Amino acid sequence: MAIVVRIDVELAKRKMSVGEFAERVGITPANVAVLKNGRAKAIRFSTLDAMCRALDCHPGDLLDWAADGAGDDGTEKS
Repeated sequence: MAIVVRIDVELAKRKMSVGEFAERVGITPANVAVLKNGRAKAIRFSTLDAMCRALDCHPGDLLDWAADGAGDDGTEKS
């Protein structure tokens, strides 16, 4: 299972810094980095809700799924 976190894309669209985002969501910049780098093992729904509110987006804008071994376009890597 590969859940891809696309916070960086949404932050760039809004020209929002990690620090500003972290403050709006109520988490540390270090935890934002953990999410952005794909090292998070879980996320609370309340945190996801706060992230969506801060970025005015839907959870699907922040999270994506790719099959194990799949490339960015969803095709299998050889």
